[in-house]
Amino acid sequence: MATPAGIPEYPIKRPAGRPFDPAPALTAKQAEGPLHQVRLADGSTAWLVTRYADQRQVLRDPRVSADPRTPGYPKQTPDMDTEQASSAGFIMLDDPEHQRLRRMVTSPFAVKKVQAMRPGIQKIVDDLIDGLLAGSGPVDLYADFALPVPSLVICQLLGVPYDDHDFFQENTAKIVDLDNEERRNEGILALGGYIYQLLEKKQSEPADDLLSALAEFITSGEIDLVGATKTAVLLLFAGHETTANMIALGTLALLQHPDQLALLRDSDDPALHASAVEELLRYITIIHIGARRAAAADLEVGGQTVKAGEGVILPLDLANRDPEVFENPDELDLTRSFKNHLAFSFGPHQCLGLPLARLELEVVFSTLFKRIPGLKLAAAADTLTFKEEAAVYGVTSLPVTW
Repeated sequence: MATPAGIPEYPIKRPAGRPFDPAPALTAKQAEGPLHQVRLADGSTAWLVTRYADQRQVLRDPRVSADPRTPGYPKQTPDMDTEQASSAGFIMLDDPEHQRLRRMVTSPFAVKKVQAMRPGIQKIVDDLIDGLLAGSGPVDLYADFALPVPSLVICQLLGVPYDDHDFFQENTAKIVDLDNEERRNEGILALGGYIYQLLEKKQSEPADDLLSALAEFITSGEIDLVGATKTAVLLLFAGHETTANMIALGTLALLQHPDQLALLRDSDDPALHASAVEELLRYITIIHIGARRAAAADLEVGGQTVKAGEGVILPLDLANRDPEVFENPDELDLTRSFKNHLAFSFGPHQCLGLPLARLELEVVFSTLFKRIPGLKLAAAADTLTFKEEAAVYGVTSLPVTW
C-alpha cells in the first residue's frame, strides 16, 4: 500500500502462507535499487536500505546513531517515547556510553565461557524432551520447550530464580507488543521492579552470577541501581525471547523442509549442526521490523547522500536474502557455510549474546529430532498464527505430536 504521495508505507507485512519470506514488495524494492524512501505510521519518512553490503556499511558507521533522541530517528510506533526508549538499555545508546555499559556484562558471553555451558544446556534440553515424551502429545512446542530452554539458561546465568519464570515470560511478552503502549509499559515496570529488588539483594548476598557482578559495579559507583536494573532487564528479555522464537520457527521451517530435516537428523557432524544454525538464522531472521538508525552527519549510502537528521531503516531479513551475496537466497540449505549474515546485526551494536544463542540452537536442533524422530505438526500449517505486531517475530503456538 502506498500513500497519496507515492511513498510506500513501512513496515510491510509478510504474505499469508509465506511466514519466513520478506514481503514481495520489499524484495521488489531491493531489485530496484539500494535506497528508497518509506513512510512510517507517524507520517514521517525514512530511508530504507535494502542490500547486504550497504546495511553492513551503515551499521558500522560512527556517523549513524542508535539513540532514539537523535533527530530523524525512525520510531517503531507513533507513540514511542524517545526519551524513555533511550534509557531502556545500552543497545539504544551510542559510544562511548554504549561501550562503557556493554563492557560491564561482556565477560560471561565470551566464547570460551559460553562453550563451558554446553553440558548444562544439553541437560536442560534433554530433561525438557524427557518431559515431552512422558506425555502422549500433542503439545505446544513453543510453550513447553522453546520458551523453557532459553529461560532456564538465562536465569542461571543472571542469577534469577527460575520459579519466577512465568512472571518474567508474561512481562517480556508485553514488552515486545508494539501495538499496545499501555501493555508495553506494564511489562517494563513489572520487570524493572522485580530486577531492582533482586539487585538490592545481590549487593548484600552475592553469588556467582551476572546480577552479582552488576551489583559490584553499583558498589564501586560505576553504575547506579536504576541503570543496572535497565541493563539486567535488557539481558533477561533478550536472553530468552529471541532464542525461544528462533527455536519454534526453526522447528517449523525444518518440518516444512523434510529433506533438510533428514540431513540434520541423520548427521552427527558438529560442523553441519553449526552450519544448520547459521542457515536457519539467515533464512528466518526474527528481527523483522528493521534495525533503526538516524544519520548524525551526512553520509553516502548506495551512491546516494543521506543527510544529517534523516532516518535509516535496515530490514535485516531482506539483507539476508540478497541475491548478490547468497546463491538461491530463498532456499533453505543447511550445508550453506556463511556465518556473516545479519541476523545478529553488525558493528558495535551486534548482539552481545550471539555465542550463547548459537550454542543453545546447536544443542536444540542437534538433539530434538534425534530424540523425537517422528516429530510432526499437530495442526495444519495454514492455521498457525504469527507475532506480526511484535518486535521479535515468532509463532504464537506450535502444536506438535509424534
